[in-house]
Amino acid sequence: MIKGVLIDLSGTVHLGAQEIPGAVAAIRRVQSSGLPLRFVTNTSRMPRRMLRELLQRLGLQVPPEVIFTAPQAVHRHLRERQLRPFLLIHPRLMEEFADLPQEDPNAVVVGLVEEKFDYAHLNQAFRLLLQGAPLLTMGRTRYFEAGVGLQLDAGPFVVALEYAAGIQARVLGKPSADFFHAGVAELGCRPEEVVMIGDDAASDVGGALAAGLRGILVRTGKYRRGDEDRIGQPGAKVAKDLAEAVAMILEEYAQDPAPRSRA
Repeated sequence: MIKGVLIDLSGTVHLGAQEIPGAVAAIRRVQSSGLPLRFVTNTSRMPRRMLRELLQRLGLQVPPEVIFTAPQAVHRHLRERQLRPFLLIHPRLMEEFADLPQEDPNAVVVGLVEEKFDYAHLNQAFRLLLQGAPLLTMGRTRYFEAGVGLQLDAGPFVVALEYAAGIQARVLGKPSADFFHAGVAELGCRPEEVVMIGDDAASDVGGALAAGLRGILVRTGKYRRGDEDRIGQPGAKVAKDLAEAVAMILEEYAQDPAPRSRA
């Protein structure tokens, strides 16, 4: 039975600075149920500090450790391997890596750098890759819903660098199984006891299912008709929005006869 919940943020809980209708009330229902939860996101335009502030403005009080981000996973990887990154990331995200040495870089990190996805910066990254630097990325997402329509994410630029340098990037955010398993471990659960809710058929739901979790695709955010066919793994459920997904989870949770932890 379900013993933990992972919830995507952008496109599932909010679009830009606006709540997706019913999302905050749905999260409060999860919190009241006793089910432990984590917010897991590949968002690479805001550090965890700003994500927490955004949730607070939406009316959710959450401790920092409840927000589990791909930039955190990248930072941990760099620190453990003593790598010096060339950072192709959004300026707001620089604070997440300020404590790491960056002179004479020997690794390339790609997030959503927006306007700096230009020839000069991509060529600098390409030359480092040819010298043997690993290519690390927060995700391979192709696009996301920006509130005014779909917008290119970092994935297409990662693929361009892979093709040019003849290498394979290491993905440290969704849909990496390691990323999902780290979130599951924080919940104190096994993968099959955790359900992932998100608007990205491939990265959120397909990635979770491939990692042994359960998955619910919500028809909000970047979702477009037919995305169910892009999940790539059997066993996914589909909900209108986060509120309906939470209702589905809590209905199953209420039927669980096993003793429950209220942590």
